[in-house]
Amino acid sequence: MTEGEGYLVPDVLQPGLTLVLVGTAPSRISARARAYYANPENKFWRVLFETGLTPRLLAPHEYATLPRYGIGLTDVAKRHSGVDAALPQEAWAPHELRAKLRHYRPAIVAFTSKRGAAETLGLPTGKLPYGPQLLPLEGCELWVLPSTSPLGHNHFQLGPWQALAERVARLRNAASGGNAFHPERVP
Repeated sequence: MTEGEGYLVPDVLQPGLTLVLVGTAPSRISARARAYYANPENKFWRVLFETGLTPRLLAPHEYATLPRYGIGLTDVAKRHSGVDAALPQEAWAPHELRAKLRHYRPAIVAFTSKRGAAETLGLPTGKLPYGPQLLPLEGCELWVLPSTSPLGHNHFQLGPWQALAERVARLRNAASGGNAFHPERVP
């Protein structure tokens, strides 16, 4: 884990990750808990489990265990908390995110909201479909996912998350030489 100066929740990044999930900024609840997706109304942890990205339902305080499953976490705005629309312009640090991706080189980077992707890519949110994107980001396969935030419950779609989980499973299988990857067996 990397703890940058002023980070409200530390990064969970290391070399060799299959997937790095990128949020926008911690919610106020997550910032207080110093844990990713700590709002009990957020579907993030349930979605990871339901799609097979994790072998069991993890609690927010277990976020540091995600590298066992080839998954990392970070945000585009690491030093501010709150809803996307209320973040000041100086909260966004896409240059920091891009540097982390160049350094750690995950196979896939997936934004957990269109806003985080838009701020990083310099595109309007309307130009970003859910799912895999045509161009990579810093050499990483790029995905945009529907937000699991309670504020987006009416617009949430599980399909893009399921497609991502299938892609991750194929990469895990290829990396293991065709032997199915079993995250629960990873030390």
